Amino acid sequence: MARTQPVERWETDFDVLDAGYIADPFSVWDRLRGTCPIAHTERRGSTWLPTRYEDVVALAHDVEHFSSQKIAVIPLDGDEPEEPVLAYGLPPISADPPLHTWTRRLLLPWFSHRRVEGYEGLTRTLCAGLVDSFASDGRVDAAGRYAQQIPVRVIAHVLGVPPEMADTFTGWVRDVLEFADDPERRARGGDALLDFFVAEVARRKTEPGEDLLSELLATEVDGAPMDEAIVLGTAALVLIAGVDTTWSAIGSSLWHLAGHPDDRRRLVAEPELMPLAVEELLRAYSPVTMARVVVEDTEFQGCPMHAGDKVLMNFPGANRDPAAFEDADRVVLDRALNRHVAFGSGIHRCAGSNLARMELRVALEEWLRRIPEFHLADDAEVTWAGGQVRGPRSLPVVLS
Repeated sequence: MARTQPVERWETDFDVLDAGYIADPFSVWDRLRGTCPIAHTERRGSTWLPTRYEDVVALAHDVEHFSSQKIAVIPLDGDEPEEPVLAYGLPPISADPPLHTWTRRLLLPWFSHRRVEGYEGLTRTLCAGLVDSFASDGRVDAAGRYAQQIPVRVIAHVLGVPPEMADTFTGWVRDVLEFADDPERRARGGDALLDFFVAEVARRKTEPGEDLLSELLATEVDGAPMDEAIVLGTAALVLIAGVDTTWSAIGSSLWHLAGHPDDRRRLVAEPELMPLAVEELLRAYSPVTMARVVVEDTEFQGCPMHAGDKVLMNFPGANRDPAAFEDADRVVLDRALNRHVAFGSGIHRCAGSNLARMELRVALEEWLRRIPEFHLADDAEVTWAGGQVRGPRSLPVVLS
């Protein structure tokens, strides 16, 4: 992977792949809010980074000036690849209205409160089995052996694809999202994922099931079957967006609890706090940053943005803004007023938020039920991924 040049001035030359930023973006956001709330860089093309809650929300709601057709925080070779079989991108997240509107409407029933309740038993059994497999080991990588194992299997169930391919799916998703400065690896992972879904679509035409992929293939739009490029893009989105984001949230939450024994013991003693704690952990460790592309020359908060510029939807930074949240840099497990934007804001707010919340809640409940005492290993380094999705990729903990 190529090494990036060190940052000398964050206001005018920020880099979201800087090792220090990935390890501790919080201090960078605090600095920028006081000096340059919307930073700019020319690395990998002209890009803007808002750090205030009100600005991020305003940008997310302005679909007229800021398009979602290019959502990658780090473009591949300067731009998203042109792939004919994905002519519509990854709808609805990479689409503007009207395509966004009806493709999102198709997904919502699969992630409704009622539907998610039906996935909870599967998720709880999975989490319990995973913890039981290492609870007596005395030490475990909580990211690799737990957090990363949960969402990929749940999403495989939703899509009707083989759960035994979970490790393969995990590798593809990591290739696509984590290796921003390795275009060959990103392309290889994306091609493999796409080839898999092309084959699955062909199989479902003769062997349909009761799953999301089969339903998409059976859906008609204006009296005709849905374009297969839209089916493929939507299926790829569900896998990519439903896996890395949630395992990052689970891993970050376990990282916090491993390093904050008072919070951990309070959750064990007061399990009824879990719903509020889940929202607070999502706020404090929001994993996802998305991008928008400027449609035409415009000015936002005094910043002259030009057509083709990228704007990073810095939802994690917005959630740490002290103007929007009291004690923004402190995790308050019972925080009652919590209008966080961990799942985005506006028309592109995450359609799978109910599923992500359930998976995070159940993952923490089952872990704490079996392992109430644990702490970070002193002799091992926690490693983090950054860019599009921030979360721990290696999380060595000692089980007490």
